[in-house]
Amino acid sequence: MSGPADDNKRSSCDAGDLEPGAMGTKESAEMQANLSRFDGDDRNSVILAGGTATRAVHGGERQKGGLKARATLDALATPIVQTATFTFRNTAEIVGYNEGTYESFEYGRYGNPTVRALEEKIMALEGAEDALVSASGMNAVTTMLLALVDKDGHVVATTDCYRRTRQFVTTVLPKMGVRLTVIDPADTDGLEKILSTEGATLFFSEQITNPLCRVIDTEKIANLCRKYNCICCIDTTFPTPINHRPIALNADLTLSSGTKYLAGHNDVMCGALAGKKSLIDQVRKLHGVLGGVVDPHAAYLVSRGLKTLHLRVTQQNKNAQALAEYLDKHPAVDKVHYPSLSHHRDHAIASQKHQFPLGFGGVLSFEVKGDGNPWSQETFDATARFIDALKIPYIGPSLGGVETLVEQVRVIGYYDQPLEVRQRLSITNGLVRYACGIEDTDDLIKDVAQALTFVRPGAVVPEAEPPMPTGDGEEDREHAWMYKTIMDLPELSTPITINKDATCSDAVKVMKDAGIDQLPVVQPFPSGAEGDVEVLALISMAALSREMLAHPEIVDSACYPFSSTKFVVVEPTSTLEDVANALNAYTDRRLGDSGVVIVAEQKGGKPILRHVVSRVDVLAFETDSIHSHGKK
Repeated sequence: MSGPADDNKRSSCDAGDLEPGAMGTKESAEMQANLSRFDGDDRNSVILAGGTATRAVHGGERQKGGLKARATLDALATPIVQTATFTFRNTAEIVGYNEGTYESFEYGRYGNPTVRALEEKIMALEGAEDALVSASGMNAVTTMLLALVDKDGHVVATTDCYRRTRQFVTTVLPKMGVRLTVIDPADTDGLEKILSTEGATLFFSEQITNPLCRVIDTEKIANLCRKYNCICCIDTTFPTPINHRPIALNADLTLSSGTKYLAGHNDVMCGALAGKKSLIDQVRKLHGVLGGVVDPHAAYLVSRGLKTLHLRVTQQNKNAQALAEYLDKHPAVDKVHYPSLSHHRDHAIASQKHQFPLGFGGVLSFEVKGDGNPWSQETFDATARFIDALKIPYIGPSLGGVETLVEQVRVIGYYDQPLEVRQRLSITNGLVRYACGIEDTDDLIKDVAQALTFVRPGAVVPEAEPPMPTGDGEEDREHAWMYKTIMDLPELSTPITINKDATCSDAVKVMKDAGIDQLPVVQPFPSGAEGDVEVLALISMAALSREMLAHPEIVDSACYPFSSTKFVVVEPTSTLEDVANALNAYTDRRLGDSGVVIVAEQKGGKPILRHVVSRVDVLAFETDSIHSHGKK
């Protein structure tokens, strides 16, 4: 479906084995043989003898051979083949195409010569067997996951990542029965434990991560994934193949938002996936169905951008390194997140020369100190003043282009997120992401220095300061679902529970039969109404399964000792916003669990169970409410 692959015969030849000019003579002969296929084509005479409309449609184009074809092949720049359909001269060619003996393309959704040229350039940069480009970085991520992770699959991802990727893996994949486990980027021991006990279908992480610039041990992770038969896909949007090549470190796939550094000029959308041909073939088949293709002109722009990738990234590495060192010593800056700094939490891994031989890319993040409280109004205002005082960067939500871009992450990426979510993800009011362009290093540092003078309390930038966002989103009506109570949830059913004396195998069977991954452990509440039960603990399918695998002798033991007495309790009158905040703030969730809250009344200081509400319940209600709002 990808069209013919370029055998790259020219590059594979040993020039020392050929006479001078022999290679060019061979290519010229191949071109002439190609053009001779058009000899004897008399269609042009029919066109010229036709009426005005016929000549307007076909004149100058129906005759495919001759000067035009030769000049197209001789053009220095890759031609933009701007067509949706590829034609055949006769039925024999169609049959040959279907049988693989006639190399061509059929339809733009399945491949295009300009697009294929870009894919082969990416293959060369990444050292990959094959590559696939698509309409955007998110299209590359989502199509890859949908193609390679089946129902009931298991994805392992890392905590710090692009928000929309997190949104897809936490809200869409679970609807398809895919389980997600999230680990810290540095927790390779935790990854091995998960792979060795539970197994996983696919591991996915950014390298370097967005926006906190965490670093993973690509080689160690890739080898673990290979050992336990798990696909390893690494997103290298930040470092690019100039700084980091996961395939050389045994990863199966590498992914990038080509919109950023690869294209490099903020004028095109593109995603790129490269790696093992067997895996790319699977993704390409679904890609042809879903249709997230990149158009030929966009492919040409990315190919042109790649010609200067090394030059651009070299300067961006230099700019980011110099800025990180300057900011790290500035009294108005609390923290700098850039892997080259000795205090960076992943510096030891990042310092391995085979990981990042040339640098760490042009993106760094840092936190303006403000009044010392990272969550305060003053810290938010101080950071906004700094952003507004910058003269060189544009304020915008992207990176990787020749122009420097800057953003206050709290505003651009997490405007609608409540405090509890931002605290869990370390998105402080002072967090700034600074994506260096290719400007002169000294100019960028001088500009940052003058802008930092405005962070002091009372400083005024000659523009109005924005109000601190409240996290309510765009319209109160759209977020009205947050103010509904638990009792407004449709189809609230009697909660499924298990008695404290039940065995571990009983608990697993109940959860499996009910299709749930967490189960309240209860005991009767004698002084209450008939049927009242007290919640003692919450048992997790993932945690219990790990215990049973490690200790098979506990299968017939009581499940209560293997449950967690840490669980979230809310009153029946609580709003869905309260539920969502409780779920987001609760940090003791078991790996692989979707997350639930216990809805209980307090009687005699004991939580008496009324309902169990899951994260999925809240998300479904939110989705339905927003959908209904959109229809109005």
